[in-house]
Formats: sequence, structure tokens, C-alpha cells
Amino acid sequence: MKAICGRFLPSKCSSSNADENLDQSPTSLVSDSTLPLVSQTLREASTSEHQPVCTPHNGWTVILKTASMASGAIKRLQDRVLGPSRTGIPSSTSEIWLLGVCYKISESESSEVVDAFRQDFSSLVLMTYRRGFEAIGDTTYTSDVNWGCMLRSGQMLFAQALLFQRLGRSWRKDSQPPEEEYLEILELFGDSEASAFSIHNLILAGESYGLAAGSWVGPYAVCRSWEALVRKRREETDVKDHSCSMAVHIVSGSEDGERGGAPILCIEDVTKTCLEYSEGETEWTAVLLLVPLVLGLDKVNSRYIPSLIATFTFPQSLGILGGKPGASTYIVGVQEDKGFYLDPHGVQQVVTVNKETQDVDTSSYHCNTVHYVPLESLDPSLALGFYCRDKDDFDDFCIRATKLAGDSNGAPLFTVTKSHRTGDRGIAETSTVTCTCEEHEDEWQLL
Repeated sequence: MKAICGRFLPSKCSSSNADENLDQSPTSLVSDSTLPLVSQTLREASTSEHQPVCTPHNGWTVILKTASMASGAIKRLQDRVLGPSRTGIPSSTSEIWLLGVCYKISESESSEVVDAFRQDFSSLVLMTYRRGFEAIGDTTYTSDVNWGCMLRSGQMLFAQALLFQRLGRSWRKDSQPPEEEYLEILELFGDSEASAFSIHNLILAGESYGLAAGSWVGPYAVCRSWEALVRKRREETDVKDHSCSMAVHIVSGSEDGERGGAPILCIEDVTKTCLEYSEGETEWTAVLLLVPLVLGLDKVNSRYIPSLIATFTFPQSLGILGGKPGASTYIVGVQEDKGFYLDPHGVQQVVTVNKETQDVDTSSYHCNTVHYVPLESLDPSLALGFYCRDKDDFDDFCIRATKLAGDSNGAPLFTVTKSHRTGDRGIAETSTVTCTCEEHEDEWQLL
């Protein structure tokens, strides 16, 4: 087993395309508190035919093995992990923040505002389990059912960044026929090695971080894998600027957070990332910031929840990769202490999308049902995403992030520094930066 960002992950899990069995015995990985759930689920499934299922517990670690599982049993197991399905909008009077956009709900205008929110939500890109794709690498896996939810969540966040970049935050899926740019984005996430950002290529790029077909991974490993995949695509000159036109930067502390403390966003490091991505042609490019975090032991520490909520007010917000232990989701919005999410656990057949097929049905890439989960119940291993279109946008993000850290009562999600020097203890030193934005003329202290 591999320790990733303080959490232990199984090295192999789940099944291949023909309802394969696990290589590991579940009893060595299941905690005592989970055994009653495992036993009951096995009994429920003992007379039915279905594929095996994996269910990590307490930080993506516990594996449940069974040679046959009924779809009803899988649904009951998922309900125990994610909790009973909660749909709709919890409050009719509280404002909603959806990836940087605020929907102020009032009794007099609730219908109009809610409709606008639902249209925005349903325009976000949904990635789910798929069946029937070409085998991953040299394996026999032609489906990611029951093990690919974190990979799909990562695809959703990355697809949303591309959507914002190419079509803008105000884009809504209501045009017929669909725009070529929209179809080109979906094509990048097709389920084959020919698609730049397929789970096939993500797994290949993330092998050194523990990614493998049939294996569970945490948010940290997925973030690093996206960084590696984008770098790999950029180095391939024949695909330059066609699949991705943004750098990826991972925000982490010393030695990737192994020494503890909040991750550090170093502005000089981000500038270097952009410069390397552009191969020296320009000092700055669009950049996707990924911030892997561990915010507690068994669940998110309540002291971090106000800051998590506040990140959704950032215009650069791309939401959260996270969910319950063993059931990753993509959290895209908040209302009070609830998080709205897109769920990757639905199983759908592979769909081939490209700009030449204007009449292709893309409904499986969107969701009209609004799900929500209490933020306090999230697994503490998660990752934040932010998309900065240009240098001014990044400067604005740094101002907001610095203020958020200052308002965190000593529990910042991450801190910001202009530059750092690593001493014997690997601690980044801080400095003061003068903001060049007209609306922020005073000097501001970077934590």
C-alpha cells in the first residue's frame, strides 16, 4: 500500500471488464467498524449476478470483494457511503454560489433565479462511469465501473476549465446544433487512447503516482497525474496548442506537505510554470491551479468549512474534487453548509463525440438533477481547483486568497507568498508584495 499525502491507498482494486475478481482479500483491509456493512452487503448480493464493487473507507482504503453483486445491492451500498440521495435546492431564500457565480434567491424572484441556476448547473460537463470502451493499455479493462470515480471527477474539473477558457463562464448548453468548440472539448475526454484526456492516457501519465486500471487513488495522485499528462501533451510537438492551452500548477507545501502545515502558493513558482509551459515564448499563460488538501482525520474539520465555502465566491473557482470516503464526486457549488455536486457513479455506454458529428447526442455529458451533500460529511482528502485566464486574473486570485487566509482564524486552506527560500528545515519565507491592481493600491501582506 502507498501513502499519498498522509492517506493510505490500495495498490490494486476492483475488476476488469468481465466482472473480474480482486487480487486482494478484503478482510485484511476492512476495518472492524466496516465489517457489518461488508457482511450485510455480501448477503444481499449472494443470489444475484453483477460485477464486483470496491468501497474504500476512511480515506479511500477499504476494499470490498464479491464475485457477484446485484444492482440493487450496489445502490444500497452507495447510499451507505454517500448517504441517502439528497436532491433539489435545500433553501428557497439563501444565496447559491456556483463556480464563482452568485444566485440570490428571494421569495419574490425565486422561480426566475432558480431556473437560471438550474440552466447553469445542467450546462456543466458531467463525466461518469462508462462501459464498452477499448481496453486500457495492456489490461482487459473495458469499463471503469466501481473504481474510476476519482478519475472521472478529475475529468469533470479539467473539462470545466477548458469550457471556461474556450467558451467563457457565461456559456450555456442551449444551442442547436452544438458549437464545434463544445464538441471538441468533449472529444478530448473520449474513452480511448486517441483522446488526449481519456482515463486511458491519464492512467498512463499517472503510473508513477499509483494510477492503474482497477485501482483506487486519492485526490493528490490525480492532481499530480493531470500535471504530468498536460506536460506530456505539451512536449509532443504534433499536438501543441490543439488539446490544451493552459499550464497546470500543483500548490503544495514542502516535500508535498509531508511536514504538515498549509500548502504554499509561491507566485515565483507559478510564473516559472507558465514560462516553462510556453517554452519561453511568453512570461504568462492561462493556468489551472490544483490544491490537494487533507483537512482532518475522518471528516473535514469544521474550522475549515467557512473557508471552503468562501472559495466558491472566487471568479476563478473550479470547485472541489472530493466526496465521502470511497465515493468521489465533483462539488461545484454551495448553499449555506451544503455542497452541490455532479456524481460520476452512473453507468453509461461509451459515446463517440467529435465536431464532425453535429447530430450526436451529448445528453449523457450533462445532469439535470441537482444533488447536494453536507460539507461537514466530506472526506478530509480533497483538492481545490482554480482557473486563472491571465496575469491580471491570477493577481486578483492572489488578493482573494490572501484575504481568505487572513480571515481563517489560524486555519488557512493554503497560504500565498511572492517568493521563498528553502532553508535547512524546508520552510518558505514570506515577503510583502505591492498589488498593482487599481482597486487595491495598498501594500498587502502575503502570508
